[in-house]
Amino acid sequence: MFEIVPLGGNISFVTVWLLGVSMGLTACTVTCLPFMGTWVLGRGGGHAQALRDTAIFLAGRITAYSLLGLCAGLLGRWLVNTLDSGIGQLFIGGASIAAGVWLIWPMRRASACSAARRGAGMPPFLLGFSLSLTPCAPLASLLALSAASGGALAGGGYGLAFGLGAALTPLLLIVPLLGWFGRTLKDERPWLTRWLRWGAAAVLVLVGLRRMIF
Repeated sequence: MFEIVPLGGNISFVTVWLLGVSMGLTACTVTCLPFMGTWVLGRGGGHAQALRDTAIFLAGRITAYSLLGLCAGLLGRWLVNTLDSGIGQLFIGGASIAAGVWLIWPMRRASACSAARRGAGMPPFLLGFSLSLTPCAPLASLLALSAASGGALAGGGYGLAFGLGAALTPLLLIVPLLGWFGRTLKDERPWLTRWLRWGAAAVLVLVGLRRMIF
């Protein structure tokens, strides 16, 4: 449930950025690590690939917060009520299931593999975007501030500042380490490759279904 926590006074973009930082260093890691950790373990692509996926994931979060701030500036309380209805859980569940399906999607031809690799950024982006809809006090404060800003431009600016703050997260260190660990397991025990991929896919699908049922 959303509970509006007004910040009060004349709020600067730096203050909103710091609010995002406070969430990125705490709640973001706890909420997002099970999804991104499972994703990079399933891919087993190593440190560099996991870092790219994390950057794409964070880009999804920044995009979502910017759009949420913009929409709150236009729609006000209606947006808060809509998110409070649980629609965010449906988006999170759908993104998690899509990521799980991507991991086990059959790739038989070289062209299909190439296309799949080009589309590999979509699951982490969708995960980042959808997980930004998770109700929490900092997000509620952002929406309240954006709604009171008097317009879409100011609201979108607050959302962008918040998202850039939230992007400063321990995930930038933890997720690449998990990617390195997954790659090491695959290199040392090639027979684990299929089990890692299918196991990660099953976890993502089950977690996604759980989110959608809530």
